[in-house]
Amino acid sequence: MIAVVIAPPYLAVQDHGRPGYRASGVPPGGAMDGPALDRANRCLHNDPRAAGLEWALGGGVLRFETATRIALAGAETEATLDDAPVSTARPIDVPRGATLAIGRFTAGRFLYLAVSGGIDVPRVLGSRSTYLPGRFGGLGGRLLRAGDLVPVSDSPPVRADRSASASAPAPVIDPGQPLVIRAIRGPDYARFPAPTREAFRAIEYRIGAASDRIGYRLDGPPLPDAGVGTLASAPVCPGAVQVPPDGRPIVLMADGPTVGGYPVLAVVRAPDRARLAQGSPGARVRFIVSPNRVSPNRVSPD
Repeated sequence: MIAVVIAPPYLAVQDHGRPGYRASGVPPGGAMDGPALDRANRCLHNDPRAAGLEWALGGGVLRFETATRIALAGAETEATLDDAPVSTARPIDVPRGATLAIGRFTAGRFLYLAVSGGIDVPRVLGSRSTYLPGRFGGLGGRLLRAGDLVPVSDSPPVRADRSASASAPAPVIDPGQPLVIRAIRGPDYARFPAPTREAFRAIEYRIGAASDRIGYRLDGPPLPDAGVGTLASAPVCPGAVQVPPDGRPIVLMADGPTVGGYPVLAVVRAPDRARLAQGSPGARVRFIVSPNRVSPNRVSPD
């Protein structure tokens, strides 16, 4: 068991989500930065489907009721185990009763904590991920709070090896540089006049404070002549860049809706959605749009 001693503002169980339920109105969800969760699980030789903890928005403290091994990946933070600093992307032996404290986030937005064997909450629709809008998955469909006991699987990792490490290096998070995000043309790209499309590629946006797992709002000059208006509701996917009537784009994220009525100018490529997810409010963002486009059924090619 892992005891939540001091809960951060956001702490939830996540794995790689529940694809295949869009027709029922359930988005895939899962980790906002899936590659970071993968790196943490690989450190421990966990099953790739193992659930971990997704941590954001501030510090907190966990206590481990049994001896285990953990790994951290994703955002850069001031982390200590029983007051000794620990680093990311390597296995960490944790004695029984030890406390992990996460302090200030120095770069990035989402930290992932993997534990040997994985978090062992019940699967819902094939996934242990927390889906907050639907109030299911994870631990009671909610954020973790102080006093919670989070169960850990007693299944052994796929291959126990003390030399385990992440097989792929983590991307460098530089808060001083804009995120350059690759996208392809969306299904409604041709509906927008050329000046609007050119402005989208030229504007340096900032991630708005009103951004969450459903969508990232982009602050910046409104797109000119963006008044395409609303359309009949149609399927949308994570990474869809919707343009509401005010001309300020919204990028749908892991828990975004499965249908929408705003026109979709572009769709962020899957690897870059993870990079965008690590952008904190105020982070600068620019987009590169390739000539490829989403198929008419609006299913992401990634």
